[in-house]
Amino acid sequence: MQAFHLHMGPAQVALDLSDGSERGEYVDQDYLLQTLGRPHRAVNLMYCYYPLDGGWPARASTLPLPDGGKAGFAWDYAYDDYFPYRGGLEGDTSGEPFAQMRDVRRHGQDVILTLTVDCAVSDEQLEKIAEDLRPFGRLMLRINHEATGNWFAFNKRYTYQQVADFYVRFHNIIKKRAPHIRTILCVGEDKPGKDGKMPYEDEFAEAIAAADMWSTDTYVALHWGWPFDIAEPGGSTHKRTGNGGTLKGFNYEYERFMARSDRRSRPFVISEFNADGDVTGPYEQAEQLMEFYYRLPNEAPCVTGVTFYQFRDRGRLGLETEDPNNPGVGVAQPALGMYRDVLNMAPYLPAMERGGAASFPAKLRWGGSEDADGLAFPVTFKKDPVFCEAAFGEEDINLNLMLELNGKWFYKRPGVQTVDLMPVFYKKRLSAETELTLRMFAPPPDGVNDPAQGEGWEENYYTPVKAPPQMRIRYAPAMSL
Repeated sequence: MQAFHLHMGPAQVALDLSDGSERGEYVDQDYLLQTLGRPHRAVNLMYCYYPLDGGWPARASTLPLPDGGKAGFAWDYAYDDYFPYRGGLEGDTSGEPFAQMRDVRRHGQDVILTLTVDCAVSDEQLEKIAEDLRPFGRLMLRINHEATGNWFAFNKRYTYQQVADFYVRFHNIIKKRAPHIRTILCVGEDKPGKDGKMPYEDEFAEAIAAADMWSTDTYVALHWGWPFDIAEPGGSTHKRTGNGGTLKGFNYEYERFMARSDRRSRPFVISEFNADGDVTGPYEQAEQLMEFYYRLPNEAPCVTGVTFYQFRDRGRLGLETEDPNNPGVGVAQPALGMYRDVLNMAPYLPAMERGGAASFPAKLRWGGSEDADGLAFPVTFKKDPVFCEAAFGEEDINLNLMLELNGKWFYKRPGVQTVDLMPVFYKKRLSAETELTLRMFAPPPDGVNDPAQGEGWEENYYTPVKAPPQMRIRYAPAMSL
């Protein structure tokens, strides 16, 4: 079977997905891949770290309120109601978010870790977090997001200047202990003040200049009163805006970031984006989202990535809503079909560059979802098949692989010998002889990089491949009547 070297690079605009938060539970990556058909650039996980608080590390919503009252807003609790970060000086890396991060990375995606943190924690605690995260490759760390708001505990406890100074302190520790990790600063606001600046831009000037990536959270429709009230006409706890103004706002925010950093550009991402179905209803939600994704690459070329918030939600901010009878069951929304289409639009697809002929044994390199060296195998189909499988010999059965054929991706975990590729053809049947390319990449099987691989191990993971897969392609049933 002929093989070629293959490089996977960044898309024009990367697609990321938030998976789990205060509004929904984490959904495993096997389910996401089967449902959506392809991996994302990265998966965003939402966690908090308030180790100095009494009751930590319990989930905030499970603790009694300080005044003994009843919550009337999502952020009325002692600290932010995200999943507790179980690492740091007080914990270890056997719990969460580490198991989820391993799941994300073994499925060929990078990790975005959103972490809200008490600004009073020590340098020693932050250094330990940096060590916790070091093996997870080119992770992106979003520190104290929406930092110019007033709802998170860190904003209630500290001034904006203190929050900004904490970001710089944490960023500098990350750069010292795990420089391959990129930090994200989320302070964008698309409505300028009278002076033309974003709110609290002066306080965050040093943080803007220090950050590896800039970001904003934007919802073209949002019901922030959920789950304590219902969005009805005339209500005061929801909003809706048009796509045009939102896209224009991205360009304004990026220009303000550039102005505060000596015009030194860096990636600008939308770290949370959606149209809340509580406000729009399910049909207009899908329509407005599709229009947004069509317009974004041309009207806001400064944007390098968008995170859809989120996959499964207890409200209507998900591609699936959570079945109230069984939290392990998702109910697909019309937006899910829309999003599958977006995932296969050209501006959002990773770049694939085929190189020269490859020989075996071969060595694959996983630098991340935007920088990976794999293999490409041209496969000629005489017509539409009824059987199509890729099988791996005993020498390669323990490989951890991501495979792609005609736009559909498959995961092969270690120990699995045969991958059934027939789902490729269920919705894209062949009408004539066609050559397709089977693409193969090898993310780390444990989801972490291996220090034993030597210099540069933090950024790259290498996998030897002994032989090409054996293809079983048949064009008729094994037995006919």
